[in-house]
Amino acid sequence: MQYNYGMIGLGTMGCNLVLNMSDHNFSVAGYDKDMKKTENLNILGEGKNVKGFNDVATFVLSLELPRVIMLLVPAGPIVDAVVKDLKPFLGKEDIIVDCGNSHFTDTQRRIDELEKEGLHFFGLGVSGGEKGARFGPSIMPGGNVDAYKRLAPMLEAIAAKINDVPCTAYMGTGAAGHYVKMVHNGIEYAAMEMIAETYHLLKKHAGLSNEELHTVFATWNKGRLQSFLVEITATIFAEKDDVGEGMLIDKIKDTAKQKGTGAWMSQDAMATGSPIPSIDASVTARILSSMRNDRLVASNIFSDIDISITTDDKLNFIKMVEDALYSAFILTYAQGLSMLKTSSDNYKYHTDLKTVATIWRGGCIIRAAMLEDIMQAYEQEPTLKNILNSDMFIEKIKLSQASLRKIVQLGAQIGIPLPSFSASLNYFDAYKSAWLPANLIQAQRDFFGAHTYERLDKEGVFHTQW
Repeated sequence: MQYNYGMIGLGTMGCNLVLNMSDHNFSVAGYDKDMKKTENLNILGEGKNVKGFNDVATFVLSLELPRVIMLLVPAGPIVDAVVKDLKPFLGKEDIIVDCGNSHFTDTQRRIDELEKEGLHFFGLGVSGGEKGARFGPSIMPGGNVDAYKRLAPMLEAIAAKINDVPCTAYMGTGAAGHYVKMVHNGIEYAAMEMIAETYHLLKKHAGLSNEELHTVFATWNKGRLQSFLVEITATIFAEKDDVGEGMLIDKIKDTAKQKGTGAWMSQDAMATGSPIPSIDASVTARILSSMRNDRLVASNIFSDIDISITTDDKLNFIKMVEDALYSAFILTYAQGLSMLKTSSDNYKYHTDLKTVATIWRGGCIIRAAMLEDIMQAYEQEPTLKNILNSDMFIEKIKLSQASLRKIVQLGAQIGIPLPSFSASLNYFDAYKSAWLPANLIQAQRDFFGAHTYERLDKEGVFHTQW
């Protein structure tokens, strides 16, 4: 039998994608060096049009020509090693599709290298976790447009659907698919940090119990904050500890790890001149959380401030926090999508931001009701540089930013760290400032380094002997 597609890497994500493809009548051959993973696919795929292989040559020969081989392996050198192992068995017009979280620069390098050999390398961002991979993720494909056309029917079939519209579409040329996924992950970092900061405020300042936190987030998820992350947060607070007494959330260590995609976005933001302080702050917050021993020592040196409030104030406080979180979410999407526009122009990806918002509405981790408004904002103004300038958001941010301001002020007063909330407010205040004190920085640079400066009243560059 000749299979329609191949999948290398049969871990949970790879195996689930194979089964998803099979559910939509595509035949799939799987390959993994780990025989247990191959056997697992064959067990789960019994009666389906899938088969696992442990020999790479036999696996490749089982595929229809021209071949489409998908990879779900860890980013970095392993991808290059797999490509090297495959190349002796490949022919012209075969496509290698990297479905992992590869750095976009690595993807572009691989595209350029394999193109010289008549092969297509294609970057495919996939979001939705294990469940999404099995039943419908958001898929962000980017690369050669002819290669995309060969993949499109399968991608549209297996992707999540919103009103029967597949949550996948062409993201653009080159490494656009992995770049869009990187921006997605950066927004995800910030949204998760903001929800964590909200938790901190509601738990430590308002004194909410886990049951009350569950109710608050479940209620929010029925309104303008409706989103996957708010939904799962409500569920988390209701989860009992299955190995002990009490609730599970209280037994989990207060440290958060990361795989690097948030940091990649911060790094490229610096390279492209794109301000994304909310995302930068979320990356830093995870690093600080990992310094638990240092934090424990410092907590014994510096005394805490009494931060509790009376019961009568709780409802008003919860409403204010909701407003602040809504405002911060808008500002985070504004930063991420503005950077995506800048980078798409810079790297010539030709990424359409309305399309990005459309496919993020379902399947992915940052899916949220807010994306409907974002999609409409770009539909009204396709060349929109920042959603803060859209009629869809001007009044929303005007009404909600006051609560964000109060929350940030409160955090500073009572000693609750709010790095992403604070960064969001500072971004907003800087973005809407007609004047910023950067003229002084220009003068300083010219004073000590003769870097010159520009004037408001004359064209050109100038230097002063200070």
